[in-house]
Amino acid sequence: MLTAINPKLPMRDKAITRDFYIQLGFRQFGGDYPHYLMLELDAVQIHFFLFTELDPKENYGQVYIRTDDIDEWYQTLQGKGVVVNRPELKPWGQKECSLLDPDNNLLTFGQST
Repeated sequence: MLTAINPKLPMRDKAITRDFYIQLGFRQFGGDYPHYLMLELDAVQIHFFLFTELDPKENYGQVYIRTDDIDEWYQTLQGKGVVVNRPELKPWGQKECSLLDPDNNLLTFGQST
């Protein structure tokens, strides 16, 4: 029945959000809408809705994205100049790293160990 989940996160400026995620390797798909943005990388889709009044200091948007090679993904991000914390092993058995997008949405990347 259920086949996928595609989180929707707030964005203040579509061009800034698109450019940031394209830097990460995502690509836009599904059309170009004034107040909505859909991006994908591999099997991951993230959708964004325009929220111009968003205060980034009060934004708690979060997404957890699984990867099969956290160290390579970290190196890829580092090579693109993205500010991302170093992967570390968590008590729950995941090796994780994370970053904040321009609107303070938290993206955490994790790999089972």
